[in-house]
Amino acid sequence: MTMNRRAFISNAATLTGAGALASMLPTTSLLAQTLKTVDGPAVNSTANAIIGTNANVNSLRPRLLQDAQHRSSRLGLDHRIWNWHRDMAAISKPANYYEAVLADWSPFGNFTRDQNCEVVVVGGGLLGASTALHLAEAGVDVILVEKDNIGSGASGRNGGQLTPGIARWSAENMLEKFSFDEAKRLWRLASIESMELVDELSERYSFECDRKYGHLTAAVHPGHMGSLVADADARRQLGDTAVKVIGRYELQEEYVHSEIYHGANIDNIGGQVQPLALLRGLAYSFASLGGRIYDGTKVNSIKQDASDAIIETERGVIRASKAVVLGVHGSTDEFISGASTTVPFFTYVAVTPPLPMDIKELIPSGFPIYDTQLQIDYYRAVRGNRLLFGGQGTGNSWAPRDVNNYLLDRIRTVFPYLEKPELEYSWGGISDLTLNGATDARKSDDNVPVYMVHGWSGHGVAQTVRIGKAISDDLTGRNHDFSMLTSIDHSNIPLGSYFSPVAIPLIKGALGVMSTFNPAEMVSF
Repeated sequence: MTMNRRAFISNAATLTGAGALASMLPTTSLLAQTLKTVDGPAVNSTANAIIGTNANVNSLRPRLLQDAQHRSSRLGLDHRIWNWHRDMAAISKPANYYEAVLADWSPFGNFTRDQNCEVVVVGGGLLGASTALHLAEAGVDVILVEKDNIGSGASGRNGGQLTPGIARWSAENMLEKFSFDEAKRLWRLASIESMELVDELSERYSFECDRKYGHLTAAVHPGHMGSLVADADARRQLGDTAVKVIGRYELQEEYVHSEIYHGANIDNIGGQVQPLALLRGLAYSFASLGGRIYDGTKVNSIKQDASDAIIETERGVIRASKAVVLGVHGSTDEFISGASTTVPFFTYVAVTPPLPMDIKELIPSGFPIYDTQLQIDYYRAVRGNRLLFGGQGTGNSWAPRDVNNYLLDRIRTVFPYLEKPELEYSWGGISDLTLNGATDARKSDDNVPVYMVHGWSGHGVAQTVRIGKAISDDLTGRNHDFSMLTSIDHSNIPLGSYFSPVAIPLIKGALGVMSTFNPAEMVSF
């Protein structure tokens, strides 16, 4: 049985001072921050307003190139993360692989004047873009604002693997925490419905995002096979027959040519996607419905008056009459006061140059792979006969040299017959985790409700899209799917962003010691 990682992390957090800090800090409402008095009347908007400065909506449809074209990035980045290319001397601000393999995409333009709408979405990642799109489909007038560019954050920089679950909550966790019927409903939302929605949207709006099917979780120790069997059994108990367990021989012969694994779970509803292309596809779809998007637009504060939520940006005010949606991932502490429920961490991805051999000699199935080691590896084939390889989670941002050395060592470990592997691209990103391993979803009880979802633990590409639809459905009264998520209890982590550099190494170190003494116990960070 898999170790109860969530309980361990919670205890470790308490021992390092989180519990003591929680009792010292005051608790205030979600929207405790205030904003300056708005001068002058707001300007009414129309549903068919031009989005930002882009008049040609069709130019926003993402277009994938045959292979990456090394060039400068057009995306603004958080100062804590970076892009690296092996020819940094030629271009000092390189695009990452995802941006380099997509045709150029113009910024939307800054918000410049006061406006009214029904819903404001803050954050242009997958959650924000999906919520905005589904609300627009329901006839709701929406403005989406992004402080950098669409794709600057985690939604445009992740590993691109589609796996079921709510962050790190598996089918087993849902059966433990919910009634059978509730667990079955939640699992379906987080698995089949999440994957199918990605397919439905790309087909409905005719955009490409390199969607491929099938996913593999490989056991690095024979003792881990028991946990994989238990996971498959729990999924079958919930009516999900898309997973099967295979042994070492079948795995090595048909799926991945590596000798370090002892078996695997094969998931036929998971898969992979080009995450930046998916995100741009959602933004394009929202724009095609008349949605207004403004990037380079930072929100300074949010407050409520008797009738509206008032969102102050650096260049004007937006009044929203029905809801505010915070899709800002690891930056939610900028908009809430009191203790956070998440700790941020840094993770890394790299892409090789075109390989000297057909990549099917490494991964004949074409399936993306996760493994079960404490610090997981994840990898997959991407365009141009290249290997994308990611992993590691750190409390502070590692330098490119350290990341590249680590990932190259992992590639050599998994594929020792791949002679002298090299990297052409690498980059860092920021994710966040909760103590119990599940995504934290909230809805305030203000007159104009505020929705917020964060704590993805590096897992949730498809689920963010599906939860965006759940927010839309909740606001328009279609169903109560979002309420299932808000019913999950979460522990506070005071000073979470400051706690991370201490907590992440401590927890990883303790888990590493425990794994050394009991390697058959499956504990993944």
